[in-house]
Amino acid sequence: MGVALKLYEQLTEAGEDKERARLIAEAFEKLEERYPELRDMATQGHVRESELRLKIEIAEVEGRLRKEIVAVQIEIKEVEGRLKIEIAEVEGRLRKDIAAVQIGLKELDAKMASALHRQTLWVVGSVGAIVGLIRLLDFFLHAAVP
Repeated sequence: MGVALKLYEQLTEAGEDKERARLIAEAFEKLEERYPELRDMATQGHVRESELRLKIEIAEVEGRLRKEIVAVQIEIKEVEGRLKIEIAEVEGRLRKDIAAVQIGLKELDAKMASALHRQTLWVVGSVGAIVGLIRLLDFFLHAAVP
């Protein structure tokens, strides 16, 4: 027999209103004992109220996030601007350094060519002097031999 049917029978058998009220109260108490979560169950009103509060909180968070995103975008643009300036400065310094190195290489190349030319002249002169001495010695040796 179901709980509702049993309660109905008890109410029809009870004679006075006090007895009926007691039976109804006991039935509610048994219901609460059997289903304790009924006390904590949310109504549609509670759900709508919670939903509205959540929507408001979400809107506030979205607003804060939008402001933060805009601030970060501005900061990124500022950093990009500073980086472009720094890159241009570094490129300028590198161009100057490269030009200085190229000039240094040209000067070194000219010095090396000059040194090589002087060495070649010295070697040719030395070889010429040695050949001249050998010929002179050869002349004296052939002139001294009768």
